[in-house]
Amino acid sequence: MNDLAHYAVCEANSRGRQFYEAAPQGRSEFQRDRDRIIHSGAFRRLEYKTQVFVNHEGDLFRTRLTHSIEVAQIARSIARHLHLNEDLVEAISLAHDLGHTPFGHAGQDALNGCMKDYGGFEHNLQSVRVVDVLEERYAQFDGLNLCFETREGILKHCRLDQAALLGELGERFLNGRSPSLEAQVANLADEIAYNNHDVDDGLRSGLITLEQLAGVPLVAKHLQQVHETYPDLTGRRVVHETVRRMINTLVTDLINQSAANIAAQKIQTLDDVRNAPPLIAFSAELNHQQRELKKFLHIHLYRHYRVMRMSAKAQRIIRDLFAVFMADGRLLPFQSPETQTDAGRARVVADYIAGMTDRYAIREHKRIFAVEEDSI
Repeated sequence: MNDLAHYAVCEANSRGRQFYEAAPQGRSEFQRDRDRIIHSGAFRRLEYKTQVFVNHEGDLFRTRLTHSIEVAQIARSIARHLHLNEDLVEAISLAHDLGHTPFGHAGQDALNGCMKDYGGFEHNLQSVRVVDVLEERYAQFDGLNLCFETREGILKHCRLDQAALLGELGERFLNGRSPSLEAQVANLADEIAYNNHDVDDGLRSGLITLEQLAGVPLVAKHLQQVHETYPDLTGRRVVHETVRRMINTLVTDLINQSAANIAAQKIQTLDDVRNAPPLIAFSAELNHQQRELKKFLHIHLYRHYRVMRMSAKAQRIIRDLFAVFMADGRLLPFQSPETQTDAGRARVVADYIAGMTDRYAIREHKRIFAVEEDSI
């Protein structure tokens, strides 16, 4: 690890774990967090959860797992330049999507609708629930018993009514304070990763074209550079050369602007970070270009009729599964005392569905609703 800035998170200023454990040998507390995340069942299941394209649509499209790895790589690079805790940003990055439903945001929207009478569903809060409660690996406690700062970084967003129920973890939302710089880095590394790999996957799928993207300033600038530098280059290499330049520009801008923000606010300690406005940020120009790219992707990729068709199917699967399990808890493959009340059953069903992979959800739907002999 690089030499840490005074305002970086370290073991000395960490708020520690919920349950006492002896200090790890041969690794830091945040390396221990990272290792526990990687070895969790929820992390392995990310391999078969949708980013934009459902897993069976192609082997080369990103999944939640590959997305999380790309976020971690970008986040570590940023943290290294800013002298922040690389192990912490890696742990947050790898864990930030552990609570995501199958079928990406379409699945989350459907499950949130199903849970509207029971507190709703939000994947950041579910990710915390996974690491605090749902992972069953250790004899002394539920969950993974991660450090406070790792859990804080996972919980990027939270409604105030939910924050009030989270104790120390929800205080910053109630008091208007900022999370650690490591958490802020992981959040924006997530944005850099998904915008750029969605460009790559969208082009690979044929749903968007380079000609369309040439009208987006952030892409156009780097595409022109590639054509000028390599006039005979064609095919996928043009895409890769363009995307890697875009990522480099965004990362460099984020590092420079964030360093300037930290200096301008005269940040000296971790408490200074928490009392300041968010400091990890793009410059105004790059932030605008990022937003233009996101707008393009929303219109031309995420709302493409082929993506919308799959999203509609996915949402029907989620709604059907939720409804049937709520109607008869005996259909669940396990029983829990919590299923005796509607609210308790709803949370158990939401946990079960959110933990599914895309293909498991499809198979479970077929097992329950199909009448063919091989599905019974």
